[in-house]
Amino acid sequence: MKKKVVVLVSGGMDSVAALYHAHRNHRVVGALSFDYGAKHNHKEIPFAAEHCAELGVPHQVIKLDFIGALFKSDLLKSGGKIPHGHYEDKSMKKTVVPFRNGIMLAVAGGYAESIGARALVIAAHAGDHAIYPDCREPFMRGMAAALRLGTYARLQLLRPFIRLTKAQIARRGQRLGVDFSRTWSCYEGGEIHCGQCGTCVERKEAFELAGLTDPTVYVQKSELR
Repeated sequence: MKKKVVVLVSGGMDSVAALYHAHRNHRVVGALSFDYGAKHNHKEIPFAAEHCAELGVPHQVIKLDFIGALFKSDLLKSGGKIPHGHYEDKSMKKTVVPFRNGIMLAVAGGYAESIGARALVIAAHAGDHAIYPDCREPFMRGMAAALRLGTYARLQLLRPFIRLTKAQIARRGQRLGVDFSRTWSCYEGGEIHCGQCGTCVERKEAFELAGLTDPTVYVQKSELR
């Protein structure tokens, strides 16, 4: 029997692939995007809405203005310049938004129980583990326990990509029919992908390692180092 699930969908490669994965394997009764003051929210959230509309999934955008106003991170509009380099470089820690996934999962848990869902789906994956403590499996197990114990629905936290690389997610998404040209990664949030920030480098690398054509237009088209 398919579970009634809510999917966290930013509009990036991973979360859109997770949306399509959940749509195939479960009953998606809702999808949430969070506008928390990131430099690229305005670029990625419309893609989340587009894919939800394509699949007939109810989509909500939740504003978390306090993050942009009170938290310290260069990912936020209130922070400094986005560093360039590989996603695993130490400089990328400047883009970490403290406890972001914990906050979003808590909000999503309340919403999911309110609409009768039984589980949440999040696209955390192996590539995130290097710099994001709230993407790692020990954290996810802790949040899964909190969601289960803190709700009458005993909500489950599903993380189908937790052991997958971004290249493996790209291949999975292709099989599911995801149009990756209609997703957004670049942290700078410009007109097109910059090609130099950590998420752009990771995006290029994922398509290359997956053996797939990268449909993305970049400002900087230089080869991967």
